Amino acid sequence: MTPLQRDLSALLGDSALRLDEAALEYLHDSTEMQGLRGHADAVVAPADSVCVQALVRWCYAREVAIVPRGGGTGFAAGAVPFGGVVCSLERLDRVRSFDPELWRMHVDAGVTTGRVQRLARESGLYYPPDPGAVEQSQIGGNIACNAGGPHSFKYGVTREWVTGLEAVVAEGELIRWGGAVRKDVAGYDLRSLLVGSEGTLGVVTGAWLRLIPAQEASLPVAAAYAGLGEGVRALGRVLGSGLVPAALEFFDAGCVAASMAAFPGGLPEGAAFLVLAEADGDRAAVARLAGELEEALGQEALTFRRFEGAQAQRELWRWRNGVSFAVAARRGGKMSEDVAVPFDRLERAVAGTLEIGRRHGLEACSWGHAGDGNLHATFMIDARSEADVKRALAAHEEVFALALELGGTVSGEHGLGWVKRAQFERQFSPLEAEIQRKLKAVFDPKGLFNPGKKVG
Repeated sequence: MTPLQRDLSALLGDSALRLDEAALEYLHDSTEMQGLRGHADAVVAPADSVCVQALVRWCYAREVAIVPRGGGTGFAAGAVPFGGVVCSLERLDRVRSFDPELWRMHVDAGVTTGRVQRLARESGLYYPPDPGAVEQSQIGGNIACNAGGPHSFKYGVTREWVTGLEAVVAEGELIRWGGAVRKDVAGYDLRSLLVGSEGTLGVVTGAWLRLIPAQEASLPVAAAYAGLGEGVRALGRVLGSGLVPAALEFFDAGCVAASMAAFPGGLPEGAAFLVLAEADGDRAAVARLAGELEEALGQEALTFRRFEGAQAQRELWRWRNGVSFAVAARRGGKMSEDVAVPFDRLERAVAGTLEIGRRHGLEACSWGHAGDGNLHATFMIDARSEADVKRALAAHEEVFALALELGGTVSGEHGLGWVKRAQFERQFSPLEAEIQRKLKAVFDPKGLFNPGKKVG
């Protein structure tokens, strides 16, 4: 045990330390496929928010970096440490209060997304944010990245469902903005500033979450097309008709090829683009919307299918959640980036990703949240090949440039983290970047919270 680890053990207790082999699990996230693994001077898991305060106070006095960590499921290395102390929030796992009749829940940052969803569902309520890996991802991490998911088209991202935050900021001070109140314009909206800040302004330790009554029914539908143009035109008809499905997803030809063997009920020969949508509401509304979706999506479709019944729906969403793994299995690995563009430029972004892949000698594909113009631009690689990783990194530089050229963003939902830190200067003008860095300095004058992330 190092002197620093002994000091932290005395401060937080032996049970808070993660040593040797156990500590290695806190040095990477989903970017490990790129060969990215960090290093830390210590890894600790404080027992509660008071212990987080003590840790931040100790680190700030000694100018030691603090890297907050949730479930470690990120795709931007936002929780990967490069020195300093990893502060895992896994032990902050209390549901502080749950008031079903008032549609609200107050939780510690380490409570998993899946647990919040289950508790809500058991009381006839619904917590809509649904990022991947819900059994591992934690509410604090979702807040740090402003996580989205397939149902953000209708219901919005995490920010829309957080009415209050508790966080530990510089010098170990505990602050609270918002709370159980649904409306609050008494001051600047610093709650929203912390949402999506990727742990660079402080350590989120708790949150008040807004819930809604669960919908009576849901009905996913899927339509397959012969090509990108037909599929994007179908998506345009959904939006142009004023339809608001709960989810509106797309999968291009490469993605379909990688995953079609597992698609429930199979896909027709020649399918090269797939749209997945979901109607929800009361039963009459679901039936009506499903019919309207069939009218909009059925034109030019090779097939249109409704997924009736709980079993069929589970199989469909299991397929959807497995798409990323199916794509990675094509060559043993993949590198994806979550760019987003205005919807009317989605076709150009998808086609452009394929062209970039061809120029770099890489098989490419895209899938994602069509309604939000959010695509996972992906290059399939041999994860053991340094040459493949290098080519994919170069290709993604072009994808970022394309997204910005199309009026979009270099990150729709995963954040900048470490892997995209250089894109901060690319997306923002000098003045826009300076304003954000000044905000960082107000919260974190010594620059110790997750250094090198978000604002570079």
